[in-house]
Amino acid sequence: MLTGRVIGTVVATRKLENLRGVRLLVVQPVDSEQRDYGRPFVVADSIGAACGELVCCAKSREGAMTLPDPGVCVDAGVSAIIDSIYCP
Repeated sequence: MLTGRVIGTVVATRKLENLRGVRLLVVQPVDSEQRDYGRPFVVADSIGAACGELVCCAKSREGAMTLPDPGVCVDAGVSAIIDSIYCP
């Protein structure tokens, strides 16, 4: 899993039937100090993350497991919306 910040949404007028009702978001990966790194990527979101929120994302096959239909064709999915991070 990796941590990222939602920086935008994707509008798709046509998508697979089993992706209906699933939002597509653009996520910018962040490090442990919440600094941007790497390139943004698209994730499927079925839990309701909003722009500006920190999220945990699962990639590869595990990304599809975050959705109601785990057989859907996605490469990444939101698995949690982060309220706070504690690093002593």
